[in-house]
Amino acid sequence: MDFKSLPKAEIHIHLEGCFSTETIVELARENGTPLPRPEDRLLEFQGLADFLEFLDFICGLSRTKDQLAKSAYAFSRRMADSGVGYADVIVNPTHWSSWRGDLSGLVEGLDEGFRAAEADGLTPAGLCVSLLRQQSSAEAVELVEELLRLKHPRVVALSVDGNEAASGRTGEKFAEAFQLAGRGGLKRTAHAGESSGPEGVRDAIFLLGADRIDHGVRAIEDSELVDILADRQIALGICPSSNLVLGLYKTLGEHPIDLLRRAGVPVSVNTDDPALLRTDLAAEYARTADTFAWGKETCTAVAETSIRASFAPDGLKASLLEALATW
Repeated sequence: MDFKSLPKAEIHIHLEGCFSTETIVELARENGTPLPRPEDRLLEFQGLADFLEFLDFICGLSRTKDQLAKSAYAFSRRMADSGVGYADVIVNPTHWSSWRGDLSGLVEGLDEGFRAAEADGLTPAGLCVSLLRQQSSAEAVELVEELLRLKHPRVVALSVDGNEAASGRTGEKFAEAFQLAGRGGLKRTAHAGESSGPEGVRDAIFLLGADRIDHGVRAIEDSELVDILADRQIALGICPSSNLVLGLYKTLGEHPIDLLRRAGVPVSVNTDDPALLRTDLAAEYARTADTFAWGKETCTAVAETSIRASFAPDGLKASLLEALATW
């Protein structure tokens, strides 16, 4: 199967993880900033904490609106190269040190690049602005209030990410912010069931009102929770290679994506941080389909989940689903 031509959406991907090694080295030289380790080992990580620190380093290299726009344009080109029809891209303002206190500038700079990319026929994208687990409840509410004041059409959702193993459970802390976002018309998505166990997924559902779960794979450890996900048709944005690289599972064959799918949970295949993990969405589909012997019907169903669970405009969803029906 030609997975590049498969009509699909990418619904769990971080802009921070889409900088190529060449771009990172170039920006570091422009800014006179030393690399954290030699170039030939730049993408070697010692677990999730090390990985998240590296994201801070990368984003700290984007210091002008022009650099932001170039990052957004390059993202849309990367998506187009893998045949992605639409992407919900996560951006966590805490990583972008030059833009702290200037959320409007960050969004506007990225929007400029996305608009230019769309004008050139590249993949359209919506922004999911993300909280970091270590932020306070007050900081979370402040971010949401600013998003609702901006009402920028590029921003489609509120998200939360970061290491739950380090921060502990944060559902109660962020519940008010997520409720405010929902009332304000923003979609809601949350990282859970990766660095947290099934309890993180429960919190995302019952405390945050998540429309979609990023990762969510450790729900497999709680059969009642699996039933809840299936009954409510809450989609999981699963990133198989990311889960392997960061040590959640040893082999793809041990990964629960197919067990979740067979249990009726809507699952999608995604890349998380493709440049840093050296993958793309077509390759992720190919590896997963090969491992679990997915035929065309199953691959089409997974792609359909990605489109329906995305926060794309209704018209774009309809056109992607129409194309999928004839793939």
